[in-house]
Amino acid sequence: MTLTVNLIGAGRVGRTLLRLMAGCPDVAVRSVASRRLESARIAVDEAGTGVACRLDDMAPADMWMLTVPDTQIAGVARDTATCGYPPSVAVQCSGDHRADVMAPLGEAGWTLASAHPMLSFAEPAVSARRFPGTAVGIEGDEGAISAVQHMFERLGARCFRISSEGKVLYHAAAVITNNFTTVLQAVALEAWEAAGVAEDVARELNRTLLRSTLENLEEFGPAAALTGPAARGDAAVVEAQGRQVAEWRSDAGQLYALLSQMAVRLKSTGKALDDQDVPRRH
Repeated sequence: MTLTVNLIGAGRVGRTLLRLMAGCPDVAVRSVASRRLESARIAVDEAGTGVACRLDDMAPADMWMLTVPDTQIAGVARDTATCGYPPSVAVQCSGDHRADVMAPLGEAGWTLASAHPMLSFAEPAVSARRFPGTAVGIEGDEGAISAVQHMFERLGARCFRISSEGKVLYHAAAVITNNFTTVLQAVALEAWEAAGVAEDVARELNRTLLRSTLENLEEFGPAAALTGPAARGDAAVVEAQGRQVAEWRSDAGQLYALLSQMAVRLKSTGKALDDQDVPRRH
């Protein structure tokens, strides 16, 4: 059975999903809207599917996808509800916001879900090519979750469910594993530069160490994959390095000290965080 879909928002995420849906025989895109009609037209022409139109002139569909910026989701949901369309499934792709950010649609009888693809969306053609196998976290109303999971699986995603209450922490974990890894590589490059290592050598060191670290993590898990002076229990080396880093940059020194503490704890207990920091529930 063919699933009909409307899309609101013609940014990188929306344009990527349009390309994917255009190549899926079980999905038919009907209407595509954006803040600027010209953006919707460009997206439609680029993907070769759907009809560009304004928000108040969209055709009925089984599922409506809101791929607008996070700050616009609530407003777009309100405006869509005001248009008086027949209740359907609405899904937004924010990593931070829960499905109930679209509450005006829920109050109008729609079922709501959020679906967050774990993919860095760059140029739509590139993102669409990389999408198969992408993990997608889904939460929301039970009926909407099932429909959205089925749709994303048709596009090649691997879906998993998350709790609505844990949505913000879930996305913070994604930031830690992705964005913060990038920040740490920048810090390492700056440290190597300060130590007199040539830029091309430093970048190769980054690539080599990251590659082997990822392979070890995948095979052994964090505790067993951890190496270095903190993991070996070499407190003298950790202290000397921490002092040198702090003399170079005080903020980097604080970061080094905190991560070294976590490394010691991870190696000895299997967990990086101190269980004593967990708030007590009364």
